[in-house]
Amino acid sequence: MSYSDDLYKRSLKVTPGGVHSPVRSLNSVHDHPVFIDAAHEAWLIDVEGNRYADFCMSFGPLILGHANPQVHKAAVAALDAGWSYGTAETASLQLAELITGSIPWVESIRFVNSGTEAVMSAIRLARAATGRDKIIKFAGCYHGHSDAMLIDSGSGLAETATASSEGIPAGVLQDTLVAPLNDIDAVTELFNTHGDDIAALIIEPLPANYGLLLQTDEFLQALRELCTQHGTLLIFDEVISGFRLGFQGYAGMSGITPDLVTYGKVIGGGFPVGAFGGKREIMELTAPAGPVYQAGTLSANPVAMKAGLATLELLISGEVYAELEDKGAFLEAQLDAAAGMRRKGSLFWLCPAKAADTIRAINELPDNGSEIYAGLFGAALQAGIYLPPSAFEVGFLSTAHDDQQLQSLANTVNQTLE
Repeated sequence: MSYSDDLYKRSLKVTPGGVHSPVRSLNSVHDHPVFIDAAHEAWLIDVEGNRYADFCMSFGPLILGHANPQVHKAAVAALDAGWSYGTAETASLQLAELITGSIPWVESIRFVNSGTEAVMSAIRLARAATGRDKIIKFAGCYHGHSDAMLIDSGSGLAETATASSEGIPAGVLQDTLVAPLNDIDAVTELFNTHGDDIAALIIEPLPANYGLLLQTDEFLQALRELCTQHGTLLIFDEVISGFRLGFQGYAGMSGITPDLVTYGKVIGGGFPVGAFGGKREIMELTAPAGPVYQAGTLSANPVAMKAGLATLELLISGEVYAELEDKGAFLEAQLDAAAGMRRKGSLFWLCPAKAADTIRAINELPDNGSEIYAGLFGAALQAGIYLPPSAFEVGFLSTAHDDQQLQSLANTVNQTLE
């Protein structure tokens, strides 16, 4: 029995499923957790000293790799100055000024502790701003685990809905409408039926929680026009894509302006930070400026703010994004067609399907994708490579990855899927 096996058995006695977030269990790839003891650059080191090239990167935040020296220095300096104040401080002001000064549609921003909290707060704000209750979300997008976001379409009809978790009150179902991705006709029908009641439409402009389901800019622009027409707020959930594809996220790449945007992951440089921001007149409804209550004891924690600031200061010139695009292109070139890799910048998805490039909605996913990926995950782990532990999670590149690690990944994928 390995030490990780022993630790897992111990953890099952004190924690549900032995982990503190479901995907860490490795259930979907028919394995159990590998317990990690340390990480540096693009490497994970487990409790037995085994080393893995990490292509999960904490599910996205570590765009500069593990323990980046500049981020490390900023965080240590913040620790030395005291790590929680519970009052106003300068680090969050500096980070807010950097973001609002660089992203025109984020005129005001509020920092929270997670992407889930950011989305929950943005939805409440949208409801207050419009005086409406209903929201539209999309099957195949993930927006955290607040009640209103854990709703799926029922029998494939937009008018029916079911909770994707136990513990969701029945009353929540009636106010969350679920539409299919890449289907503007279905969204138009929802607006035609409920337009006067829809407070917000929320979407990942780059859906990356159910595979990498690239949407067309034409679809996103049509959503923008529908929202404007019906007085509905458009919320871009850029928890994954924000500061990852470019400093202005997918909104900047597409030229489509949301009313509100949510951030997480990269914004904290690997520390727990989320944020929601947008037009000033909407954001000013947030307490204490307005009547929409939102608060958090550890929101804008100075250590996390300094780490996020150090990260974003390294990203704002754009050089990092150019470097990551080169790394992504190199990896893509080394992979055989059977890999079915789909990539956008430094995000990639290994989907063994002939039509991987055309998949835009969850009903188009291959039926056997999970089983094929489980075999790939196991082979990669044996080869010293740590992939995202689910067929539906995307992989992430960082500036710390080198050509040798990228080639090793490509070789393993090619050999496993040939």
